[in-house]
Amino acid sequence: MPPDHNPGQPHHPSDGHTHGHHDGLPDDTLWAFGAPGTRALRIGIGGPVGSGKTALVASLCRLLADSVSIVVVTNDIFTTEDAEALRRMAVLADERIVAVETGACPHTAIRDDISANLDAVEQLEAANAPVELTFVESGGDNLTAIFSRALVDRQIFVIDVAGGDKVPRKGGPGVTTADLLVINKTDLAALVHADLAVMDRDAKARRGELPIAFTSLVEPAGAQVVADWVGAQLAGWRSASHAHR
Repeated sequence: MPPDHNPGQPHHPSDGHTHGHHDGLPDDTLWAFGAPGTRALRIGIGGPVGSGKTALVASLCRLLADSVSIVVVTNDIFTTEDAEALRRMAVLADERIVAVETGACPHTAIRDDISANLDAVEQLEAANAPVELTFVESGGDNLTAIFSRALVDRQIFVIDVAGGDKVPRKGGPGVTTADLLVINKTDLAALVHADLAVMDRDAKARRGELPIAFTSLVEPAGAQVVADWVGAQLAGWRSASHAHR
């Protein structure tokens, strides 16, 4: 365990809050299309294949769906695998989950040409109105995969311990710029000889004050720290919604 960091808790400065635009939504340029009060908050979840993106989405839905109206758009290249998995787990009603088959590299559909995802998001939100929170899960990609800010308002990037403790120091836009970095599968650290303290140190060096969460999604409440972060973003979005009325 990192000496000054408890896996499962976000790292941020001692005031317990993130800083700048992460404390709320004070700057219109940081929103996707549509101001607060006109649509749901949209959060993108990206990361490499097998890092635990779908498991995180499922866990977040279980933790939040009783109090928040949620829909999910998943991305796969040639299948609807992730959407089908979420439906099998019954984390939301089937009609609240839609798959986008990108037919190309996942980052293309979340960053370069977002039209298919934006159409899916808007149609899903309209069909299930009122929606408060939309998750957009990227297909598995590499450390350069980030979402267009025209598609989502906040981004979570998921890496996993099984990839080795070198991953955070490799950097890449996902690791360095995502609004929240999730380092998943801490339960496997001993098995793969990954040093969580090294991952914590290197992630802090790459990200500065941007928050980090260590998770083990095999635990019933393993995503609670991420759910709390999402809740804070949603509170900021709602506050901005009131300010725009």
